[in-house]
Amino acid sequence: MTIAEAQETVDQWIKTTGIRYFNELTNTAILMEEVGEVARIMSRKYGEQSFKKSDEAVDLGDEMADVLFVLICLANQTGIDLTAAMEKNLEKKSIRDADRHKNNEKLK
Repeated sequence: MTIAEAQETVDQWIKTTGIRYFNELTNTAILMEEVGEVARIMSRKYGEQSFKKSDEAVDLGDEMADVLFVLICLANQTGIDLTAAMEKNLEKKSIRDADRHKNNEKLK
């Protein structure tokens, strides 16, 4: 699935199953909640915190997909073409960081 296809699929899902988009502020809050759930898993799986019994069945991929879903909702609501935005962002990073990481002693 391309980014454009994901945006269209989410839009169709919202308009049928979801009925309508939550407003942008609500979706921003939901995005923060979902990012927090990813952070919780990361801190337990890769960090120093331990899992609780209730956390053992968590699925990192599913939580990341939740983040992506809400981010796509926000992009759709605000008229952002995520494909174009990602291409522009990668171009910016490629110019800005052309030598930055190569010259970073911490990365060697």
